[in-house]
Amino acid sequence: MGIAIAEVFARQGAEVILVLGPTHLKADHANITTVNVETAEEMYIACLEQFSTVDVAVLAAAVADYRVSTIADQKIKKKDDELQLTLVKNPDILAALGQQKKGNQCLVGFALETENLLENAKIKLHKKNLDFIVANNPFKTGLGFGADHNEALIIDRDENIIPLGVQTKYKMAEQIVQHALRIIERYQHA
Repeated sequence: MGIAIAEVFARQGAEVILVLGPTHLKADHANITTVNVETAEEMYIACLEQFSTVDVAVLAAAVADYRVSTIADQKIKKKDDELQLTLVKNPDILAALGQQKKGNQCLVGFALETENLLENAKIKLHKKNLDFIVANNPFKTGLGFGADHNEALIIDRDENIIPLGVQTKYKMAEQIVQHALRIIERYQHA
């Protein structure tokens, strides 16, 4: 989804910085500069470094909320019936950008929710200072991760809901980009 959004912005003439986690997919447009990252912490640092220079930031990645506290430098040998891992919270990239957001920037987040989709997405929208959020449910068969199609809702600051029915990720990306561009245009004329 992130690559599709980056490519749509680039086709509209925008200079795009794509912070991209591990994937076999690549963005293919001259206006896209890709910053490859491996970990949530690397993504956090890259997003913070780039945020002050952008008009629009769309955070579509499903970054893990937690990571293991200690990474083994060698294989962990099987010796007991159980193994306990300690998890620590990853930095909240969207919340950090929401705190730094300037009045003329458009910040867009995604909410992958397994329950209470609307309620949880609205909470995230306001708590993280977003202009709008794209909410979807990961349990829809054949949609979302690893699929070419998705289904979602755009929820804006006034809690208006725009359903994005089942469609290709590129068609959805076009609608998300158009919504973000309308917000930027409004900010420029305010």
